[in-house]
Amino acid sequence: MAAEPARPLGRRERSKQRVRDRIYASALTLFAEQGYERTTIDQIAEHADVARGTFFNYFQRKEDLVTAWAEARKRRLELCMEESMKSGDDDVTVHLERCMAALAEFNESEREITATMLQAWVKAGRPLLEEPYAGQVFADIIEAGRRRGEVASDIDPMRVGNILRDSYLGLLYRWSQNPGGRAPLHIDLREVLRVVLTGVLSHSEHGRGTPAPQA
Repeated sequence: MAAEPARPLGRRERSKQRVRDRIYASALTLFAEQGYERTTIDQIAEHADVARGTFFNYFQRKEDLVTAWAEARKRRLELCMEESMKSGDDDVTVHLERCMAALAEFNESEREITATMLQAWVKAGRPLLEEPYAGQVFADIIEAGRRRGEVASDIDPMRVGNILRDSYLGLLYRWSQNPGGRAPLHIDLREVLRVVLTGVLSHSEHGRGTPAPQA
C-alpha cells in the first residue's frame, strides 16, 4: 500500500522550524569562523537573535548540533542514492561511484565547516555511538548488485559496506587536515573504490598474485 503523503506543517510548526534552522545555521557559521570549542551557546543564541533559553528548546547541548549536522549529511546521501537506485539500467559500480561522488561533493563544497564539524564529531565520540549510516548505504548497493548477479554470492554486503565506510572516513580525516594534499577528495575516493572492487593482487596466466618466474 502506498504511503500517505506527509501532512503540511501548520503555521506554528513552520515558525518553530524557522527558529531551529536559524539557530543551527548560526552555530555552523560561528563554528567555521572561530572553531567548535571556542564557540559558546551564548554566542550562538546572540547570533541567531534568540534568548539563551530558546536555544535549549531545540538543542539540549552544544554537542546536539554535531548530531544534527551528521543527520543532515545522512539525509542528503540517502536521498541522493534513492534517486540513483531508481535507474534499473546501471550496475553496482555506477551506483557506488555516484555514492562516493556525492560524499566528496558534500565535503568539498563545505570544506571549512566539514573540517570543524568532523573534529567535533570525533571528540564527541559519535563514530562509536552513532549508526554507521554510510556503511549501510554502501551495503544496500552491494546487496542490490548481488541480487542481480553482479556481486559474488558469498560476499557479505555489510562487511564490504563497512570497509568502504572506514576507508571513506580515513581519507576524510586526512583530507580535512591537509588542505594542500596531493589529490582532491573525489579522486582518492574513486581510487579506494577501484581497489576494493578489483583488489590489489596482479592477475596473470601463472595465477592470481603469483609472480611469473624470471628468465
